[in-house]
Amino acid sequence: MPSILVVDDELSMREFLKILLEKAGYQVTTAADASSAIDHIQNKDFDLVLSDIRMPGMGGLTLLEKIKEANSSIPVIMITAYASPDNAVVAMKSGAFDYITKPFKVDEITKIIRSAISATASGKTGEVAASTDSFEGIIGKSPEMLKIYNLISRIAPTPASVLIYGESGTGKELVAQAIHNLSRVSHQPFVPITCSAIPESLLESELFGHVKGAFTGAISNKIGLFELADGGSVFLDEIGELTPLIQTKLLRVLQERELKRVGDTGTIKVNVRIIAATNKNLEEEIIAGRFREDLFYRLAVVPLRVPPLRERKGDVPLLVNHFLKKYSDSMGKDVQEISSYAMQVLMDYDYPGNVRELENIIERGVALESSNIILPESLTLSAYKKGAKPAEKSSSAFISVESEEELYNRGLDEIMADIEKEMIENALAKTDNSKMRAAELLKISFRSLRYKVQKYDIK
Repeated sequence: MPSILVVDDELSMREFLKILLEKAGYQVTTAADASSAIDHIQNKDFDLVLSDIRMPGMGGLTLLEKIKEANSSIPVIMITAYASPDNAVVAMKSGAFDYITKPFKVDEITKIIRSAISATASGKTGEVAASTDSFEGIIGKSPEMLKIYNLISRIAPTPASVLIYGESGTGKELVAQAIHNLSRVSHQPFVPITCSAIPESLLESELFGHVKGAFTGAISNKIGLFELADGGSVFLDEIGELTPLIQTKLLRVLQERELKRVGDTGTIKVNVRIIAATNKNLEEEIIAGRFREDLFYRLAVVPLRVPPLRERKGDVPLLVNHFLKKYSDSMGKDVQEISSYAMQVLMDYDYPGNVRELENIIERGVALESSNIILPESLTLSAYKKGAKPAEKSSSAFISVESEEELYNRGLDEIMADIEKEMIENALAKTDNSKMRAAELLKISFRSLRYKVQKYDIK
């Protein structure tokens, strides 16, 4: 029987929770204050701690920190009669499994307790991921990914907002989907929204809806994506692209759990969990005045960084085999293997496009391969061919070179001209089209640059 420690200064609440939880099949120990709770934890192993926040002497948040210092694996659920967003943020950042306000429903608290014990029982997540090649649709079992899986399992059953950091192509949406799938609202909608994909003029209406006559073309009421996700999760990808107006409205949704349709005077209550993602450094965006600091702290209750593929090269073979099977099946081909030399080429590559780029490489390789094994000649890597590493900021002009034969057919002059043109274009882009600074960057004279710009018809 799982054992639970209940910490509350009110005798009636301790007795109520003891009776409730013992009927549910748990062993229950009670403590009237934080000091007594620490004594119990030092003398006995508990599967979960249920603690009030406001108590005489040492408060519940301080107790939470001490419990996590003693044993970070014990799930702690905080209870309070004085709901405060600030307390909720502090509790979740300090490692609380969940934050519940009084009065609460009996079935609600028992469900949360079951989720907490199940998700954290004896390193379950790591064991499952280590014995298989995937976790909730995410491929990989490197140490870096096992940490991600463990964090997903811990935060998924809570209502905490999550901010996922990671470069493009690392699989941030897969992580968001996994968080939703393991949450208590997995049966409710999961609505992914790519903020940069919706025109700025339509974004507010798409997210929050509008009423008839709100603007030209609004011929009827429209439900926004947040209303469609009510009860479930919204995944806001590329959150750093939101305009100041939308940031303000999103902050209201997070704080008040309500929104206002465009053109409407009333508000609509919504209960959605927000999972956001970005490939930008939002702290820098805050300093630059492009992102609201208060919104950042509401979104980043639990920050989660997805590592780029170059930091988890041990997962490359698993991903390669997964994509080989996927595209062999979809194309009706029998490409089941990859040569050891081709695999070494893939292991040496740094993947600026991350997992998405690797998938593209394998898809193209399967399409080009006429045998049942992927050979190096079927791999087309950006600025990279047959294991030869380029300089860090090398030109991507070799993308179009499919073979050594084509390389010599095109000739040195044509290849070098492609590279020269691309370097000039990149230098002009980096210097806001300043020919003087671009010439300095390229270490050539201004006159020479001007000639080459005309020669290659660079706009």
